[in-house]
Amino acid sequence: MARINLDDIRHAYMASPRGDGDFALKRVHHTFDDGGAYALLGPSGCGKTTLLNIMSGLLKPTEGKILFDGRDVTGLSTEERNIAQVFQFPVVYDTMSVRDNLAFPLRNRGVAPDEIERRVAEILEMIGLADRAGQKARGLTADDKQKIALGRGLVRSDVSAILFDEPLTVIDPHMKWVLRSQLKELHRRFAFTMVYVTHDQTEALTFADQVVVMNDGEIVQIGTPEELFERPNHTFVGYFIGSPGMNVIPVDVEGTTARIGAHRVALPGGAAIDAGARTELGVRPEHVRIGNQGIPVQIDRVEDTGRRKIVHALLDGRQIAAIVPEDAGVPAEPRVTFDAAGINLYANSWRVALGPAEEGARP
Repeated sequence: MARINLDDIRHAYMASPRGDGDFALKRVHHTFDDGGAYALLGPSGCGKTTLLNIMSGLLKPTEGKILFDGRDVTGLSTEERNIAQVFQFPVVYDTMSVRDNLAFPLRNRGVAPDEIERRVAEILEMIGLADRAGQKARGLTADDKQKIALGRGLVRSDVSAILFDEPLTVIDPHMKWVLRSQLKELHRRFAFTMVYVTHDQTEALTFADQVVVMNDGEIVQIGTPEELFERPNHTFVGYFIGSPGMNVIPVDVEGTTARIGAHRVALPGGAAIDAGARTELGVRPEHVRIGNQGIPVQIDRVEDTGRRKIVHALLDGRQIAAIVPEDAGVPAEPRVTFDAAGINLYANSWRVALGPAEEGARP
C-alpha cells in the first residue's frame, strides 16, 4: 500500500491553457494516507475521473507532481506505480474462464500456485461467481463481467492502491449493496489504500472513511460522512449531500440574529462577515420543525416515503423542505422553527464560524 501525495496538481485537455477556466482540474493539493478508504464524490464533469486517472498514471498532469511514499511517480506508468484500477464498464478476457481471469494478474507476477488458488477461491466467493468459475467470460451478463473486473482488482495483495471508477454502474441494486459491504470488509481486513469515484452519495457515504467532495474541478470539502452532513463547508456540499438537500435561505445578519424578510432567527453565535458578502442560512430538512410556533409557511405538497414524510413549503416566497415522522400532523396554519444545533451560516457560499469556539469553517 502507499501514501499518495498530490502536489499542486492541475490538468487541462488543451495544449496551451491560460486561465482557470481552461483547466478541467484546478489546483489540488491533498494526501491520501496509506491504508485509507476514500471516495471522490461529485456530479458528472466535476473532475473526479480526471483526478483518478492522474493518480493511476493514465494521465500526466499539466502541472504538479504525484508522490507515492515520497517518491515522485509523475512520469511513471500504471504498471510501474503498481496500481490496480477498475473501470466503469467491465474489461475482461472473454476467451478465459472466470477463474483464469482472476488468476491472470497473479500468474503474471509469479505468485506461487497454491497462493493463487487460495486468493482466487476467496475472491470467487466474495463476488458470488464460485459456481461459474470454469465458465468462459464471454457468456456472462454485463454485471457478472463487472464482478470479474472487481475481483481482478482485489485479488492482488501487493498493490500500491486500488482505484475504482464508478465500478457498480452496471450492477443490479441488491448486488451493489452486497459488493459495497464486501469492499468495506475487505478494507478492514487488509487495509488496502482505496479510492472510489462515484456520483452516488449513498455509495460514497457507506464505503469511505473520508469523502472528497468535488465541484467544477475543485475539492470543496474533505470529511467524514457525519461532518459533510452536519457541517457542510460550502453550500454545494449542502445541496449535493442529503435527500432532500440542505435548505439555503438568503438572510441579512445582525449580530446573533438572521433576518428572513420581516422574520428573525436566533443564531447560535455571532459571525465575522465581510461587508457586502452574500449571506445565507443553511439548515437541513431534518432540523426544520413544523408546528404552531415560529415563522409562518405555506404548504406546497407532502411526500409520504413510508417511514417519514417530506413537507415542501414556501417560506417568505422561497421553497424549503422539512422531514417529519410518518404519523406527524401538519397544523392548519403551519409555522417553522430551526434547531439551533442544525443552523449553518454562509458568506459567498462558504461556511463561517458561529462563535469563537467553532472550528472547521472559514473566518
